[in-house]
Amino acid sequence: MPHSRHIPFERLHNFRDLGGYRTADGRTLAWGTLYRADSLGKLSGADWDRFLDLGVRTVIDLRYPWEIEAKGRIPEPERFAYANLSIEHRPYDQAAIDPDVDPWRYLADRFAEVAEDGVEEIRGALELIADGTGPTVFHCTSGKDRTGLIAAFVLTLLEVPEEEILADFALTELATARLTADWHAAHPGRTMRWPSYGRAPATVMSLVLADLTTRYGSPAAYLTETVGITPDTVARLRARLLV
Repeated sequence: MPHSRHIPFERLHNFRDLGGYRTADGRTLAWGTLYRADSLGKLSGADWDRFLDLGVRTVIDLRYPWEIEAKGRIPEPERFAYANLSIEHRPYDQAAIDPDVDPWRYLADRFAEVAEDGVEEIRGALELIADGTGPTVFHCTSGKDRTGLIAAFVLTLLEVPEEEILADFALTELATARLTADWHAAHPGRTMRWPSYGRAPATVMSLVLADLTTRYGSPAAYLTETVGITPDTVARLRARLLV
């Protein structure tokens, strides 16, 4: 039976299995071991049962503590090895972005800020993915930017080809319409100024990886030299995730 990358939920729109990506050494990221998602605070009812059936043991919440306070964390966090690692340090409101700015350059600049500010939390998230028990999920609010960055970093360390990293990032586009509808439902009376809300074209991640190369030599060099991911952590990550 073929594996499904998108796992359907009623209230979650961007829950994906990172399995199946091939690495430079010919191995494959195992299915059912690492997931990326939008906010797990939305889980309830049949969605919660569906989530529990996945057997997730480790949950990494990449949101700000104030977002968790407002929107809720995963139900029954004590069931899991749960960590809140807020990788972003300069909040901004995507719905209010100036519609005249270049949207993909704007987003790439925000990713560059996260790469600069969030070194400690990025290291913590990647080490937890390497060392966590059982299937692991990491998530933010939309499962798009912060989640997309951590996914790109994991795939980089596993030596997945760049075109696959870009394609994985762009799969959020399948959820854009539902993410946008959720925003309108949650903000009646507010106008969404930015026409690119919820978008995640491959161009954004292409710019992010190019920026990391310009500034640090390569995305991998950034992860090892600036974030401090050791060869031992990479070895554990590969041992845990690859088949």
